[in-house]
Amino acid sequence: METEFFTALLSIIVIDLVLAGDNAILIGLAARKLPKDQQKKVILWGAVGAIIIRTIATLLVVYLLEIPGLHLIGGILLVWIAYKLLVEEDEHEDVKAANSLWGAVKTIIIADALMGLDNVLAVAGASQGDFLLVMIGLLVSIPVVMWGSTLILRLIERFPVIVMIGAGILGWTASKMIVGEPFLADYFISPYLKYGFELVIVAGILLAGTLKQRRIERAKHNEIPSEDSL
Repeated sequence: METEFFTALLSIIVIDLVLAGDNAILIGLAARKLPKDQQKKVILWGAVGAIIIRTIATLLVVYLLEIPGLHLIGGILLVWIAYKLLVEEDEHEDVKAANSLWGAVKTIIIADALMGLDNVLAVAGASQGDFLLVMIGLLVSIPVVMWGSTLILRLIERFPVIVMIGAGILGWTASKMIVGEPFLADYFISPYLKYGFELVIVAGILLAGTLKQRRIERAKHNEIPSEDSL
């Protein structure tokens, strides 16, 4: 039991770290027009507000996952989120810079609430309904969001394998949610089938995401005009 608890806790911490990059971009975009001294306040109050909203949302999702069928739906959504994590796309184009401190804080809170489904669903799924794990995960996310986001972004840029690990853990969490769906229990009685399914999900996400990213990079490379054509 202790092994399962600490494995789930480690999963939540890695999920928080990998998905923290969104918060760094979000805070940077919302506060970029403000003076340096106000930017620090925006980081503080924007993070506090976003975490309060995220705490309420996560606890609500944990409760909702008790409803039959929602483990399956949540798992499928998390498979998509894990895949999207591997595919480089700018999802922050609509986040506008604010001209006032509280305007920036409001922008951060609203945007995080709209874009924070990945983190909320992932933490709720990884916790397997354990409220203690949820609270520990949220406490871990506070310093990550407030002070560690920029550092995590730099680490991810330097070591892309971190994203692969994060996507793999998200995929594993998704597969555990699916096999944990009560009305599918009879299909996963065999441990070989259960763990085999989880392995296929993780491998499928990593392979599909990697292939898609390579296609995107090739397309970008082909769009760059060569020196001969200039």
